[in-house]
Amino acid sequence: MKISKICCIGAGYVGGPTMAVIAQKCPQIQVTVVDLNEARIAAWNDNDLTKLPVYEPGLADVVAEARGRNLFFSTEVDKAIDEAEMIFISVNTPTKTYGIGKGMAADLKYIELCARQIARVAKDSKIVVEKSTLPVRTASAIKSILDHTGNGVQFQILSNPEFLAEGTAIEDLFTPDRVLIGGETATSEGQKAVNALVDVYANWVPKDKILTTNVWSSELSKLTANAFLAQRVSSINSISELCERTGANVNEVAKAIGLDSRIGAKFLKASVGFGGSCFQKDILNLVYIAKSYGLDEVADYWEQVIIMNDHQKRRFADNIIKTLYNTVSGKKITFLGWAFKKDTNDTRESAAIYVADYLLNEQANIAVFDPKVQEQQILTDLDYLNTRSSEENKNNVDITNDPYQACKDSHAIAVLTEWDEFKTYDWQKIYDRMLKPAFIFDGRNILNKEELEKIGFIYKAIGS
Repeated sequence: MKISKICCIGAGYVGGPTMAVIAQKCPQIQVTVVDLNEARIAAWNDNDLTKLPVYEPGLADVVAEARGRNLFFSTEVDKAIDEAEMIFISVNTPTKTYGIGKGMAADLKYIELCARQIARVAKDSKIVVEKSTLPVRTASAIKSILDHTGNGVQFQILSNPEFLAEGTAIEDLFTPDRVLIGGETATSEGQKAVNALVDVYANWVPKDKILTTNVWSSELSKLTANAFLAQRVSSINSISELCERTGANVNEVAKAIGLDSRIGAKFLKASVGFGGSCFQKDILNLVYIAKSYGLDEVADYWEQVIIMNDHQKRRFADNIIKTLYNTVSGKKITFLGWAFKKDTNDTRESAAIYVADYLLNEQANIAVFDPKVQEQQILTDLDYLNTRSSEENKNNVDITNDPYQACKDSHAIAVLTEWDEFKTYDWQKIYDRMLKPAFIFDGRNILNKEELEKIGFIYKAIGS
């Protein structure tokens, strides 16, 4: 079965870049990305490629090549569903904020709405691909909806989780460690559907990098992979606190243990904490699943990863307060970085949000500079916490496009995102503009301690 038309429901951080690369690598396939958010679709279609709603290095070039040729962005959801042979579901699956599973389980209302819309529109057989991160056995729920509310057509459900790291998503799509496809391989129709998706990826991904499993294994693999990665971050962050108490240096410890081939060096960078849309959400989902099966010890084990991450963010804020003579009331603290990591404009679960929240509660004034995150997003992030009124956030948070202006008359700088450009700043110029003593709290361990202390800064980093 050869696929000639693909539809993707959801034009966000996963759907947009993934479909752009599929379109670029498969010019024979028409790829249409649909979303009900008119402003988002307009941004994807904007002639100014710097205005794409998702920032990823290399993404603009991919979109420029494929858009208008075989890559299209549209709000006409029904039309795209009707015409496609393969439909990717790539909508948001946030953690529930209400009811059973509040704070842990994934909220699947958008997935269900997609399934019902596909069932209503489809007049011929479709392959439906889960691209969103979903709890185990969601595929069976989707299939039940499609089979019982549709028009009598045949649906095959596949799980194809993404393993993208924001900031390197395009490179991850070009040369993935693996592509995972789960399907009902016990049936001939299920196997045909799996093969159809394998053939799409095989246009540029070596066959030995395409792994096929049953649906349940595929769904659980995504949650488990993120849980293992987050576990490493929380593990090294727990050691960073011990390093600070004993006089050890966490960077030296990380290098020493990372040279052990059984451990490896990746995800051993101590920091103010992990963020993003995946790690916390997926671990909480895993905790909820374990608890629902009565596996309390398993749930407690993974929940500790989240507890340590939250502790690290609070500890960073507390260290700023204690160092600034136990009060930040009325003091200006400059945040360099708001995105949860460099090379992305994604702020979901960014450590900066929570550190700012703690300091604002202590009546600090916050100045923020981030090279890719817009002012409205920063204010929206703080308003979402619902700790203060929107007016209070606007009055106490100053957002600027000039890092030197952000640091002017500041008592301290907190580095919250590891943007490379921060390393190239004229730090003497920044020091001259700050109030004295001038502090730097390096939450990402990216700056040169010796050079900054020569200038006169009092420098503090995680784990040293």
